[in-house]
Amino acid sequence: MTVGHSPSSAAPLRGAPAPDVEGTDALAGQVVVLRPTGSEHVSAFIEILRHPEVERWWGGYDLERVRRELLGPHGYAVELAGEVIGLVIFHEEEDPDYRHAGVDIALHPDAHGQGLGGDALRTLVRYLFTRRDHHRIVIDPAATNERAIRSYERVGFQRVGVMRRYERGADGTWHDGLLMDLLREDFLG
Repeated sequence: MTVGHSPSSAAPLRGAPAPDVEGTDALAGQVVVLRPTGSEHVSAFIEILRHPEVERWWGGYDLERVRRELLGPHGYAVELAGEVIGLVIFHEEEDPDYRHAGVDIALHPDAHGQGLGGDALRTLVRYLFTRRDHHRIVIDPAATNERAIRSYERVGFQRVGVMRRYERGADGTWHDGLLMDLLREDFLG
């Protein structure tokens, strides 16, 4: 058991926990499967992250950065019918006084507008609430990424505030980020 809420004190979640994909560490959403990342996902991730519509938000990923930041126990490949269409990652703050998780997601533009990102995010969030025992999840899209913000709101994330000059964009200038959070009791999944 991890530090944080005990299962008996946790607020119930809407919907059932994401089931395991039999015989693996993968998580099944309603349509997508989240599969733990490995070296077999590197080329697909690079292809997705270098697409101009994705690179706008996820600039600067080369082979080494993908291996360093996107592979390992806190990352999942988003699969649809066995094909990698995106990635989701999470990090955890372990200090018991500030314990929470942060998430991020990128999908190939061909997968946009179909609810697949929401399914992937709900699946990861449900895992973080039920199995990692978090009470709060954060995400921080670019303040101008309206498509992503609407998708996160459909999952239940709420706008907390604008973080001014939060991240450096591919153009070298600083851009605002939007801090959003989701409490266990507000989860729409």
